[in-house]
Amino acid sequence: MGETCIPFGSEFSPSQVDLPELLSICKENEGNRDALEEAIRERYFSQHGGGDGRNQRKLAMNCRLGLKAYRIIDDACFLTVLGSELHSISGNLEKLYERLARHILLNLNGMCFIQCLRDLTIAGENITLTTLRAALRERGITYPSGGKHPSMMRLWLKKAGVIVGNRWQVDNDRIAEILEADDNFDALRRLTQNQRAFLMALVNSGVIEPQPASQIKKLAEATYGVCFPEKSLPKDVLNALVDLGYITITKTTAGRGAKPFDVAPTESLLADVTLPLLKQLRKHVDPKLVDLQRKPLGDILEELRSENRYISGLALEALAFKLMRLLGMDYVATRLRAQSTGGAEVDLIFESTRLVFSRWQIQCKNSTRVVLDDIAKEVGLTHFLKSNVIVIVSTGQIGAEARRYARKIMLDSHLAVVLIDEIDIQRIVRNPSRIVDVFHREAKTAMKLKKLDL
Repeated sequence: MGETCIPFGSEFSPSQVDLPELLSICKENEGNRDALEEAIRERYFSQHGGGDGRNQRKLAMNCRLGLKAYRIIDDACFLTVLGSELHSISGNLEKLYERLARHILLNLNGMCFIQCLRDLTIAGENITLTTLRAALRERGITYPSGGKHPSMMRLWLKKAGVIVGNRWQVDNDRIAEILEADDNFDALRRLTQNQRAFLMALVNSGVIEPQPASQIKKLAEATYGVCFPEKSLPKDVLNALVDLGYITITKTTAGRGAKPFDVAPTESLLADVTLPLLKQLRKHVDPKLVDLQRKPLGDILEELRSENRYISGLALEALAFKLMRLLGMDYVATRLRAQSTGGAEVDLIFESTRLVFSRWQIQCKNSTRVVLDDIAKEVGLTHFLKSNVIVIVSTGQIGAEARRYARKIMLDSHLAVVLIDEIDIQRIVRNPSRIVDVFHREAKTAMKLKKLDL
């Protein structure tokens, strides 16, 4: 089935099986895969496929694999600890589905799934399996092409009241009830990679008394492969975690060679839901992307007109993100720096694997004019990023020299340079589908410049 971040659930669905009954079947046939699959086939799939036994056996096998993927049974078809617990409470349907939902939310990337639904709703985007798949991928959550994984997870969460109403509506109060804790997932995902690693290392240490922050820093670096700044640990990591209520810090100055800070976990960090949620976020994208994902187009357009250049600059970056999403590009990173770009900066990186692989670097310019040097800097970065396409998005004009330089680059190299100015943005704002026309125009220009004389 390949690597997946959402469990396989084909034929393991509340619309196909009765969970209390299925748990009893698993208990009765523990340790015997063939007997288990035959019992599942006979009970749930004997009328499928017009009597085609081979197809029925495949459906039964898929159901068993779903039980395994949801960690209800193990490889040898014995009930897991969770499976045994579910079986013991199967007479209480409300408690049964609530316990399964808690497991999904904490241990099967369920909260990443829920947060993605929240983000799409806030952004005013239509939620379909297609848009959901792309949005989950941007958050580091994948599953095999054509898989029904999200649909199955939605159905099980709906049984516990987490999903209500229309297909993808989330009941946030119900989530808090099931987790028996405040829903702090959004705050956790806004932490940087270093901040998350520090928290996980602190919990993993098993020490609740104050201990030197330098020891936790060393443990986090060894365990999670992160690298902390030498002198700015309080500023970059500790202060934010204190503000969120996950750690306490005390400054120690007494004694020769004493460490400057001791840290200790709070009850909020030690709650049994926090570490599983942090683990879900290990593959999560840059926290900066959170705001870009959730920002509705109307808000972006309003902020583009802000006199505050910082606000309008972020809005421009959010608009560029939306534009690349419209083209079906896969998000990679925001504002790459340091070794990956030779110390320079790029606003957004996208990739596409349609037909052939391509990498796109997008630079957003919140200025009245784009000049030659702006494009030259991006051309230089392609050596580090191995990009195929440069996209310049500007709220102003693109100067004549800059355009001539872009044409020269396309004429003399493999690169394509896409230039989007204020007029293009205004047209796209009025009609988002105009983005296709803009890129077709730029593609035709590149093709004309790169025409082969054969």
